Amino acid sequence: MTKKLERLQTSEQIPQSTSVVIIGGGIVGVSAALALAERNISVVLLEKGHIACEQSSRNLGWIRKTSRHAADVPLSMAADKMWAEMPQRVGSDVGYKQAGIMFLSKTEEQMAMHESWLQSVDALSLDSTMLSAKEIDSFVPGGVGDWKGAIYTPSDGRAEPALATPAIAKGAISKGAILVQNCAVRTLLMSAGKVSGVMTEQGEIQCDQVLLTGGAWSRRFLGNLGVSLPTLPLICSVLRTAPMEGPTDIAVGGPDFSFRKHKDGGFIITQRGKLDAPITLDHFKIGLKYKDQLSASRGFLKVSFGKAFFKDLAMPRHWGADKRSLFENNRVCDPAPNHGLTQDAMTNLTNAWPEFEQAKIEESWAGVIDVTPDSTPIIDRVESIPGLTVATGFSGHGFGTGPAAGQLAADIVSNSDPIIDPTPYRFNRFE
Repeated sequence: MTKKLERLQTSEQIPQSTSVVIIGGGIVGVSAALALAERNISVVLLEKGHIACEQSSRNLGWIRKTSRHAADVPLSMAADKMWAEMPQRVGSDVGYKQAGIMFLSKTEEQMAMHESWLQSVDALSLDSTMLSAKEIDSFVPGGVGDWKGAIYTPSDGRAEPALATPAIAKGAISKGAILVQNCAVRTLLMSAGKVSGVMTEQGEIQCDQVLLTGGAWSRRFLGNLGVSLPTLPLICSVLRTAPMEGPTDIAVGGPDFSFRKHKDGGFIITQRGKLDAPITLDHFKIGLKYKDQLSASRGFLKVSFGKAFFKDLAMPRHWGADKRSLFENNRVCDPAPNHGLTQDAMTNLTNAWPEFEQAKIEESWAGVIDVTPDSTPIIDRVESIPGLTVATGFSGHGFGTGPAAGQLAADIVSNSDPIIDPTPYRFNRFE
């Protein structure tokens, strides 16, 4: 994980009871805890490792509306406003900056895809616009790439994952939420056909509602309860450079690289055209649900079969409340970065902007992304288990929408008017 992640001091013991238990200490979980605490609803967040130890500190930090499904854009728009207000809300810097995001096109086909997306969100009155090759050079000078054009959204932005999630967590604590790290939830407790509590490795907590924000672990947790969550893992490898001069403050995504300015003056870089896709047993169980997505993304995925398959196969899929769970044996999912992909990203970026030849790499890391068949999250009640709500499957978009997604989940849990229409995030859309 990134060396920049702030480690928090939290409660060490669990309370006997609370109104809401949140499982998972990523950005969606801590944002939901903040929203509930602000409403004076007692809430306890439990994290098996430490706050933001997985994808919430390992992502690129982009906050974007560009290229999202039209039905998903309202959540991103709500998140923009919440990100801007977050420093004052939690009393701490989150590294937010509305510096814009630009996606470059190498071919006419890529340009047509951007234009098609722009038409699909026309009714939302976004500030996205198509740029010519000459206009790209005015926004991002010094490039030598042969671009057909780009799509640019000035109101998109960025924040610092390793800074933001801990800051939101501290804000939640200051408003009354209880956060406990190194405390895995094994399973739910049920009474009279509904949730009545959770069993943790420290013992039982009685509660009225449970919100599962477990990221890539959510499928395993729900599977133990007999609920099938359609998510599969992808791995993104990332690097951070030392502080350096750069061509722009705008985050830029090319077909086979991306870069954005880091708060410390360096750059966050990845190979945008490739993600590692290690085969697991779940690919055989639910892979057919991804048929259309895999067909469209065939060249985008670096599929492999090997150690990851057998490691995943060895993990238990069922356990009881009185048994040590796989979550206690896997505190932090910490995949090794694919240095071949990060080096490829640096080569591609340097070929397009030679200024990056001076870059010195300070660190690299990787994170697991939980992807749904339509690349859209699930934020909804689980009908078969009254009292359980899930907010998961963010498909690599969770950080940017995190504050609004956490707010929406809190709205559902507390039976409040939702911040946006939750229909696109229904669980049963996959049935």
